[in-house]
Amino acid sequence: MQVKLTELIAPSFYEVHHAVKNGAATHFLLSGGRGSTKSSFTPTEIVLGMIADPDANAIALRKVKDTLRESVYESYVWAIDKLGVPHLFDARVSPMQIVYKPTGQRIIFRGADNPIKIKSLRLRKGFFKYVWYEEADEFGVEDIRSINQTLLRGGHDYRVFYSYNPPKSRKRWVHEYRKNPPKDWLAHHSDYRSVPRHWLGEQFFLEAESLRERNELAYRHEYLGEDTGTGGEVFRNLTLRRISDEEIASFDRIKRGLDFGFASHPSHYGVMHFDATRRRLFIFHELHKAGMSNRKLADGINAENKSNRQVTADSAEPRTIAELRNLGVNIKGAKKGPDSVDHGMKFLEDLDEIIIDPVRCPNTAREFDGYELDPDGNGGWKEGYPDRDNHSIDAVRYALEDEMKRPGISFN
Repeated sequence: MQVKLTELIAPSFYEVHHAVKNGAATHFLLSGGRGSTKSSFTPTEIVLGMIADPDANAIALRKVKDTLRESVYESYVWAIDKLGVPHLFDARVSPMQIVYKPTGQRIIFRGADNPIKIKSLRLRKGFFKYVWYEEADEFGVEDIRSINQTLLRGGHDYRVFYSYNPPKSRKRWVHEYRKNPPKDWLAHHSDYRSVPRHWLGEQFFLEAESLRERNELAYRHEYLGEDTGTGGEVFRNLTLRRISDEEIASFDRIKRGLDFGFASHPSHYGVMHFDATRRRLFIFHELHKAGMSNRKLADGINAENKSNRQVTADSAEPRTIAELRNLGVNIKGAKKGPDSVDHGMKFLEDLDEIIIDPVRCPNTAREFDGYELDPDGNGGWKEGYPDRDNHSIDAVRYALEDEMKRPGISFN
């Protein structure tokens, strides 16, 4: 039986197929809405790769093991059948695994709710060349790092797939990685509109169009896989893009702010340009680290701030300010006053645009992009701004205090 891959892989995945085949990346982040075929593309690629490489084994992971059979297991069985090779594979449910008969290579299924079983995995032959995290947004990035450290050893040319429907909350790691893929990662997004109509069936398209007409926001999230957010995002005026050296050279209203860390919380120093006429803020430099001594902090600031321009810092730390001043930093404390946080946050929200370079300032980009109000449990949002994951935001408020035009306002 001869099978054409164009009958199994949607056009939107052709480039990803070539990238997998040619080793263009190790990690493949595949996001998409309903019907995007990301969860059929992945097992198809892995089965083909295992047939071609006698040392390649695979593991499929879900956050909870009880969801394995109805999702990734069935996806593999589908791919094997569509490739016309079911006679070459032995698919078992207890224990759940699929064995390639000619060589004994295995596809293993595990839930991350029992990490010990993952760490204790042993193969009689070969290595885990293929790893698939289905619904990858359900995993924490620390979980994934730990699992990969266990699995990606003793082999070569690994391919790790992360498939997921974009979550509403932008606090999930997949949102950040999709916008700014790390080195050796390829991020790909697809939706049902690039899939041959007869693959999904006419009813699928009728349901999609019905939802689009009734609730466009839900349609965009569920079918197009867009990051529509939860509704609690604070900075809807945010743009993440590269800020060129030429742009930075033209900036003439440079502001610098500093938020002090404590214990495991990082200190954050931010540098930005404020275009008051166009109400645009450009953030292009950061120093973000926990556990820094005041001397190292001063060294980092002075290395960037060669002209020793003024830095505005959290005034709750006068002793630290005094020590940094003794170390050569031109620093002052932010002024005190009532309602400072609310006023400063509303000032930032009301700007026409906040532009952050995610390469130069990854922590600033992450904190601004993921900053959300707390839900009240009744479908709404609590009053006030959460005091967490906001080190860069505080530093920006301090830096811009002179621009906020209200006498007696402080930023603390």
